[in-house]
Amino acid sequence: MPTYLSPGVYVEEVEAGSRPIEGVGTAVAAFLGFAAQGPVNTPTLVTNWSQYTKTFGEFVADSYLAQSVYGYFLNGGGACYVVRLGRDQGTANGNGGGPAARQPAEPASAALGPYRVIARRGVSAAGAANGQSTPAPGAGAGRITVEATDPPEGGGEDRFTLLVKRDGVEEERFEGVTTRRGKDNVVTVVRDRSKLILVEEPADGQQLARPSSAEVALNPPPAPPPPPAQGEITPAQYVGSAADRTGFGGLEAVDDITMIAAPDLMGAYQRGALDLDSVKAVQLAMIAHCELMGDRMAILDPPPGLSPQQVKSWRMDQAGYDSKYAALYYPWVSVFDQAAGAQQLLPPSGYLAGVWARNDGTRGVHKAPANEIVRGALALETQVTRAEQDLLNPMGVNCIRAFPGRGIRVWGARTLSSDPAWRYLNVRRLFNYLEESILGGTQWVVFEPNDDALWARIRRTISAFLINEWRRGALFGLTPDEAFFVKCDQETNPAEAIDAGQVVCLVGVAPVKPAEFVVFQLSQYSGGMSLVNE
Repeated sequence: MPTYLSPGVYVEEVEAGSRPIEGVGTAVAAFLGFAAQGPVNTPTLVTNWSQYTKTFGEFVADSYLAQSVYGYFLNGGGACYVVRLGRDQGTANGNGGGPAARQPAEPASAALGPYRVIARRGVSAAGAANGQSTPAPGAGAGRITVEATDPPEGGGEDRFTLLVKRDGVEEERFEGVTTRRGKDNVVTVVRDRSKLILVEEPADGQQLARPSSAEVALNPPPAPPPPPAQGEITPAQYVGSAADRTGFGGLEAVDDITMIAAPDLMGAYQRGALDLDSVKAVQLAMIAHCELMGDRMAILDPPPGLSPQQVKSWRMDQAGYDSKYAALYYPWVSVFDQAAGAQQLLPPSGYLAGVWARNDGTRGVHKAPANEIVRGALALETQVTRAEQDLLNPMGVNCIRAFPGRGIRVWGARTLSSDPAWRYLNVRRLFNYLEESILGGTQWVVFEPNDDALWARIRRTISAFLINEWRRGALFGLTPDEAFFVKCDQETNPAEAIDAGQVVCLVGVAPVKPAEFVVFQLSQYSGGMSLVNE
């Protein structure tokens, strides 16, 4: 308290009422897999698809990471973290990659006399015509060539014509360009008018002479390394280490993450790099990571090519997962593969992470992420019938189904827990949200005087937050008293707890649960008046 020694008017700022609790984010995904370039084993924040391609490159054959991240953003996902597993992770700590694996590939280039001709960023030597960044679906590989020819008559000794061809077909022509400074300088003209190439002058001050009449081809950059094959990847590299910030362990240092997926895990299984036992070990590690952190969910993929009966057998007999921090979706979805220009079957985890994010943004984390359209899904690997889902749904396998006139929708919202209290995804994720929000919004309590005034402030703070959640429809009950209670008094804080420096606040909430089974009971009704007077 300030000391008042002289008469006068004093103005002070004092705290009044409860401190507000701000809700934390609920839709930040983390993806682990293989990419063409980028930092290795480092969780990297990506907020849009363009940023991903700039950091990790375009689509890679036999890899599902890029397609999954693309599907995440397509379905409404916002920010996510990407962990690129390196190809040469052979050391004990799982690090690797080397400088070549960390740096983006250089663009295609060639020497034309004293000049260096390079492909524009986003245009490869095998790109499409007319400045497109990738070939049109089904188109063959193009080959960019550049030729210097004689200029029209009267052009002068330092002038020439520059031709840009693809597969021998002329696409661009720059007549009368010169080596002299000015508006006709070859570097300036090509920079302003060409959609395919750039021309650079030598950096060593070499004499700028007219190029000889010759045709040169732009050498394409090295192709991105293929995903690791058998013997080059192990479950330990997925699991990683918290100390070395690798694999799942590296995600422990990122508090924002609320869901994790490893779509390339199934790609490694398809290539024979991992067997089913290794796949199970990695998925168990994902579940253990989420249970350890207590604030995130694991989105799991089933092995490819399984029928509903085989998925049932794999789920119950081989995998046997039992966790309220994991969800499993079946079947795989068919999407358009922009690298191959054809349809491709893809693990659903990346697309489902985007559906979760879209659902959280439009309805809230309390709403089950089901009965939602999967954007970008062209078809399903297996058309699941109602009778088949009757077998899969009770064991926590969330089906993706195609409905005539309603598209491909998520038709399940269960966890892999055998505990009925944590059966539904939205209940587990709602509690994650409430716990993290209360944890972050009550840090001011630490080292405050532990008395009745503090207990009352805690009650007011948490009650105000939960009333807002009840008004948003996240809690069940017609009144706040039915929806939640907050108890922090002498009963929860006896003298022994106070002496130990503890403040105990008991909070109970009634979460809303999804209407999973909607039943309409119809019966015959005889309307009208009776003809018999009673």
